[in-house]
Amino acid sequence: MDVAALTPALARSHFREGLRTPTAGWCRGWTQANLLAVPRALAYDLLLFSQRNPVACPVLDVGDPGAVSTVLFGGDLRTDLPAYRVYEDGRAVADVGDARDVWRDDLVAFLLGCSFTFEDALLRAGVPVRHIETGTNVPMYLTSIACRPAGSLSGPLVVSMRPVPASLVSTAVRVSARYPAVHGAPIHVGDPGEIGIADLGVPDFGASVEIRAGEVPVFWACGVTPQAAVMASGVSFAIGHLPGHMAITDARDDRFQVP
Repeated sequence: MDVAALTPALARSHFREGLRTPTAGWCRGWTQANLLAVPRALAYDLLLFSQRNPVACPVLDVGDPGAVSTVLFGGDLRTDLPAYRVYEDGRAVADVGDARDVWRDDLVAFLLGCSFTFEDALLRAGVPVRHIETGTNVPMYLTSIACRPAGSLSGPLVVSMRPVPASLVSTAVRVSARYPAVHGAPIHVGDPGEIGIADLGVPDFGASVEIRAGEVPVFWACGVTPQAAVMASGVSFAIGHLPGHMAITDARDDRFQVP
């Protein structure tokens, strides 16, 4: 199956039927998004947290309380992602392929920008994307950088990492900077210790990837950041995507590209 050539609706049908897989490289040209659904009583805090930390938490769409679709996502948010992570009292208590049994009528779904959106542009510019090459999940790490708190939410910045040949780092920066609504330019290049990452071989989410001779690690803000805030803040209940297993929307990537 050529997953890059699939339409969002067809990809979502595969997930609804039980396919569980990271979505990097799927549906070329279509925007992917992070999902976090929180109780209505927490929705304002999450919206404010996102507004105060826009690089990590760029809001693309917000559903009505209890709604299971949004303007950008025409499928069913409970079934049409490949996998979900359920939180209770700040702890991840279950990873499920179908969230209907745990979805609540008071949940407000947030769709946040995802760096997978600019990966096709990176590839077209000649920048390799290792996790697509190897068919694995992107590595993601908790950092020592604190997000700006909002209401009951606080926590660390999460980053995704892609090894980039040193000669192409400036290209990666230039290309991704044109997508500010989906994290934009990297927040750090080089020594992971400077942002509190002790071992690149042990990501907090996703899978590790090889860093080859002549490559440097490049770090982008990641939309798993609000899930880290859910954990750090002991939120009573929330449902997110399983990191790397995204919501594939009905919006085109170029909608979020600036000149």
